[in-house]
Amino acid sequence: MFKVDDVSIAYGSLQAVWDATFDIQEKELVTILGSNGSGKSSLLRTISGLLRPKKGSVTFWDKRVDDLMPNEIVSLGIVHVPEGRHLFPEMTVLENLEMGAYDKTVRGGRKESLRVVFEYFPVLKNMSGRLAGTLSGGEQQMLAIGRGLMARPKLLMLDEPSLGLAPMIVKEMFKIIQRLNQEGVPILLVEQNVRYSLRLASRAYVLESGRIVMSGKGKDLLENEEIRKAYLAG
Repeated sequence: MFKVDDVSIAYGSLQAVWDATFDIQEKELVTILGSNGSGKSSLLRTISGLLRPKKGSVTFWDKRVDDLMPNEIVSLGIVHVPEGRHLFPEMTVLENLEMGAYDKTVRGGRKESLRVVFEYFPVLKNMSGRLAGTLSGGEQQMLAIGRGLMARPKLLMLDEPSLGLAPMIVKEMFKIIQRLNQEGVPILLVEQNVRYSLRLASRAYVLESGRIVMSGKGKDLLENEEIRKAYLAG
């Protein structure tokens, strides 16, 4: 369904990713693991069209997307929920959600998309008139994912969705991510919470200093001694 093939990424003379290759099949949840600065977010930004690869290709259903504009990539169904949420704080919850359905390919189904989002996140329905900037961290993350769902993703990319959240909220967030995937949404998950993400992942890739150094089934990597020492404290 989706493939990153031999992609290298640079910021001017500073190279962030070398020769990355990975794929996602239909209905999979694939996790990219790595420490801060390993190149995870750079990969997502490149897939989204915010960066251009130095070399290599990104294909979605056999269509090259690495030369498209970000809005064109969204129109194809590749939706990126960025680290830090990037909400519109002075707009209401409902207005933020409606912005997710701005693209003409999904605008006509906005009411149905709202119904789906409120089914996943009923708390947002009760807060639809509140300003996004007044929400708690967990509520803002729900809103960020909900806004992404409004675009009816055929591939949903989540960048650090548990960052800065309380443990109980993290647990609930991963339950929602798992449900989304089980109900048919393919997900590319970048996440520092290794234990949770590997439990959910069909497959995972480990990125170190801009290079993919290991890959495998999520449950296998969870038991891998190197992974346990590096990310799970033994």
